[in-house]
Amino acid sequence: MSKLYKYIYRRYRILEVHRTHKSKILNHSQEEEMLDQHAWSASKLWNVANYHCPDVWNETGEIPNHSDLKEELKTHHNYDGHHSQASQRVLEELAEAFSSWDGSDDDRDNPPGYRKKNYYTDHGNRVHEEHPRSTVTWKQYGIKHDAEHNRVRLSKGRNHKPYPRAREYILVEYETVPDATIENLNQVRAVCDSQKERWQLHLVCTEHIETPDSPGDETAGIDLGICNFAAVPYSSQDAELYPGTRLKQDGYYFP
Repeated sequence: MSKLYKYIYRRYRILEVHRTHKSKILNHSQEEEMLDQHAWSASKLWNVANYHCPDVWNETGEIPNHSDLKEELKTHHNYDGHHSQASQRVLEELAEAFSSWDGSDDDRDNPPGYRKKNYYTDHGNRVHEEHPRSTVTWKQYGIKHDAEHNRVRLSKGRNHKPYPRAREYILVEYETVPDATIENLNQVRAVCDSQKERWQLHLVCTEHIETPDSPGDETAGIDLGICNFAAVPYSSQDAELYPGTRLKQDGYYFP
């Protein structure tokens, strides 16, 4: 953080937040096949990395982190199924999944599995396997945003171009709710709705909000969830959980 930004932050208490806007793809029929191809590539890269992790674990006694996976697989054919940052994100997600499993105290938890689904005949013979439509994440360097026409250009992976340096992109026209402002776009996620069998975009924007001075010196972050509708850690190392039952209790005592 620069000295100037530190000064602005202390003087005006600027809060940086990330907002995700779910968007409908208007030209879905035109771009569906290419989004499918990139999603399958994400599943393949996940599976390659997942196959690699147990080998490293058996040799070293440690699960490789995302940096190790990136270094090992950056020259692999499936790494070129996306823009480099999108491939990096797949490996980061796998490393996070392994880390979460390794740190779990629940014996029922299993390590991350492979992303594929096998299909069998009535006699139990496998016909083929199919990779699911994994979420694909493009970061800033793989995005070109046209805010005036509600379009976003997403870089293709080299494996999906006629030749590696071809200037080809996935051009998606999107529609959000009327009052949404899409600016400072730093991440785009293509997410498949399995029920509708249709892609949608999650547009992640950075916003800076000026907040009034606080009467205290400490800060708190609030993580909104489902089972625990709020988790609040404080800068003093304290934390509080607000489970869903808390709402029922409050509703009973303070009708």
